[in-house]
Amino acid sequence: MPLREYIINDIKPLNINDKVSDLKLMFNELTYSHIPIENNQVYLGCISETDVHCFDGKDTIMECSHSLEGFFVRLDTPWLDVLEIFAHNSCNIMPVLDAQNNYLGYYELNDVIGRFNETPFFSEPGGTLIIEKGIQDYSFSEISQIIESNGAKILGAFISKMEGDLVQITLKIGSPGLNEVIQTFRRYSYNIISGHEEDTYIENLKERSDYLNKYLNM
Repeated sequence: MPLREYIINDIKPLNINDKVSDLKLMFNELTYSHIPIENNQVYLGCISETDVHCFDGKDTIMECSHSLEGFFVRLDTPWLDVLEIFAHNSCNIMPVLDAQNNYLGYYELNDVIGRFNETPFFSEPGGTLIIEKGIQDYSFSEISQIIESNGAKILGAFISKMEGDLVQITLKIGSPGLNEVIQTFRRYSYNIISGHEEDTYIENLKERSDYLNKYLNM
């Protein structure tokens, strides 16, 4: 799932010697959580809107450089890793650098989420199932065997929660009926947390950008 077609470069990084007032003006005009900062065309990091409001507009960005956050992705960074970096940095803009550390532009969070929503996990019809088992007792090979032995197909799976010695796995299963799959999971000592009728979890996951922290908490 290549992302390079989603690179945006309609705003340029501010220079480290620009004024904080310039940053504040940009934040007032944009909806981004961060703005990239450069020096002599070298990317230095991003500064957040939250931090900027704490600084005097007369100061230079250099005087606030301790607040720079150095996150970025490469041109060839896989899309799932891009999502993870978005989540870890609580941002909606992600600078993209090439192998020579040249700034190429940035990704917007909504664009990357939009690509995720195009995956079979969301786009294909099927049922959603959340199962739970001991962290030392489950295996994805066993989960696959249970689903496929009942004539169903896995459209997607991820670990949606880990707490103590238990793990929860969210499954998207392509099947007109999941009763047999559910009963087989129970025979294999999996707890059924949410059946396919209860799909509000996955709908919220799709529609809210803050689902990322839950989705990527692996």
